[in-house]
Amino acid sequence: MSSTETTTQHKTIAAGFLLDYISGEPVKETKKELVRQRIVRALIHEYGISPDDMERDFKIAGRKKADVAIFHHGKDHEIENVSRIVLCRPEPKIGKTAVRIRDYKQAEKDLAGLEEMMQGVESSQYGLWTNGLEFFFLEKEQKRFETKCNPIGDWPLAEESIGTRDVVSHARTRVADNEMLKITFRRCHNFIHGNEGMPKDAAFWQFLYLIFCKMHDESFTRAERRFWAGPREQFDEKGRVKIRQRIEPLFAEVKEKFPNIFSGNEEIILSDRALAFMVSELAKYDLSRTDVDAKGVAYQEIVGTNLRGDRGQYFTPRGVVKLVVEMIDPKEGERVLDPACGTGGFLVATLGHMIKKFRDEEGVTPGNEDTAEFLSIHERLKDYASEMVFGADFDPFLIRASQMNMVMAGDGRGHLYHINSLEFPNGHLEQVEEAAQHIQLGSMDIVMTNPPFGSDIPITDENILEPFELAHHWETDGEGGFRNTGNLKNSVAPEILFVERCIKWLKPGTGRLGIVLPDGMLGNPAAEYIRWWIMRETQVLASIDLPVEAFIAEANVNILTSLLFLRRKSKEEKAVEALKGAEEYPVFMAVADKVGVDRRGNKLFKRTPDGEVIIQEIESTEKLRINGEWVERTLNRPEKIPDNDLPVIAEKYREFCEEYWS
Repeated sequence: MSSTETTTQHKTIAAGFLLDYISGEPVKETKKELVRQRIVRALIHEYGISPDDMERDFKIAGRKKADVAIFHHGKDHEIENVSRIVLCRPEPKIGKTAVRIRDYKQAEKDLAGLEEMMQGVESSQYGLWTNGLEFFFLEKEQKRFETKCNPIGDWPLAEESIGTRDVVSHARTRVADNEMLKITFRRCHNFIHGNEGMPKDAAFWQFLYLIFCKMHDESFTRAERRFWAGPREQFDEKGRVKIRQRIEPLFAEVKEKFPNIFSGNEEIILSDRALAFMVSELAKYDLSRTDVDAKGVAYQEIVGTNLRGDRGQYFTPRGVVKLVVEMIDPKEGERVLDPACGTGGFLVATLGHMIKKFRDEEGVTPGNEDTAEFLSIHERLKDYASEMVFGADFDPFLIRASQMNMVMAGDGRGHLYHINSLEFPNGHLEQVEEAAQHIQLGSMDIVMTNPPFGSDIPITDENILEPFELAHHWETDGEGGFRNTGNLKNSVAPEILFVERCIKWLKPGTGRLGIVLPDGMLGNPAAEYIRWWIMRETQVLASIDLPVEAFIAEANVNILTSLLFLRRKSKEEKAVEALKGAEEYPVFMAVADKVGVDRRGNKLFKRTPDGEVIIQEIESTEKLRINGEWVERTLNRPEKIPDNDLPVIAEKYREFCEEYWS
């Protein structure tokens, strides 16, 4: 950006400032401000409240100020028009243990100031106190001789009131804001772990059971749904019992519907209080209509803290997964496999990639599709997932977690197998025979994976090693190549075997592979025979070097990695090359210096040479709720530009393919 551009108004912002979501003007970045901005965004995107009807730091009485005051739509920003009041506090520090979620009685002192404000402003009906993790919603009740502020589970949408009938036909679900869904998942998990005294893994599975119930419930018509909580039910003992009476039969149906996931003896062991809290939190959202990526990010955050294993298992950062999927670019008729699927990151990203394709083909914008368009696209996605998407993992717990991730993404019955991919098609695990029918070697159009790797978890079983060419000792042939000596090694790092197995899973001639590998395999002199074998068996499409930040922030793994993209050669190609030698061809190569975050996970944004953050105008369509109707309007908002090379690399690769391979 030139100097004339950077000095133009609203083109840069000083370090330590962020852009206010109400006014678009710079405000100082503090822990409290981060909470306020997150809430304002949710008020716009989830509740349909116009930013024109909000004001920050609005004076209520004397020195008391509402962090956000919300006015009746279209009315002047005067005290007599205030309808809702928000108080924000900094988010509590999150350590290794879960943050305990307080109830309204325990938060009485914090809520006193909010109640005083609400009682002092006659027109205000609703209040919210939040520190970004705890949310306390209040509704004002005017009695003959007193004014009370009562707890409620949530606010109504813009310009609406809760009403008195706590029935499902009056409960409105909404599409989740990305950040708020992540917080909701975290709140639910923390409530079970911190308030019920459950171990983290037990809390995680209880959380999963309720997500299954929620997704199953969304398959029914609105009048038939049972996964809901009236605005006041969770605060009353009888109401909590009613919630349980709706949920337990729903879970029984879930166990019958998914016999490949549930053994049948699973139980919801949450207290009535915890169950009511969870249902109230999750019921407000329409997960079926919520963005696939948003659900994946929220889910991965919970999974990542519970299911990391000790055999090289860690979860691939979302940005890396998205880059691999975009570069591989799966088509609707192509079969996709991840043989080390973990929690299903690559598979869910594939579904997200496909749903965007389907929407583009049908000219549909997310969030604006009518019911017929929504059902048509999601049936198409479900068909694709059930016929074309496959996963496998050695860890049965990760398989179950992956199945949940796939269910949330829109697929009810994913082909996910508990097998040892390196032993396949042999092995003793119960799903080997089933997998052998659907994912035979040589049958996949696409394989995408991040296999477990490391010399500290070697494969030593001769029965596993024997079928692999790369499990044998190789020697130079004196002509620039290598030959297999036939002598089996005692141990081999798993990533070496995974490379060979993934290639052998591909269709000869057309099958494509995207794989995460440690840098040593692509650079160490001792691994030269591996690189020679890869070049013999495949055409190298691309190689991307990743910085250490790519994995350290999300996966807590301090290792340099690369992405390797390959196409398996046909027998005919290999035969011709054996006779005439290989022809030269272009290979796309890139080095990612920035991935949008630093080592601690803090977001990075593009800056000018003097350190100011560059901003740009982003056009967005927002839905506001005015007089009971959703109204669209287009806004141009100034936003910071993430300092992330991965989307640029994906775009440059598309250009490369158009130039050399189209």
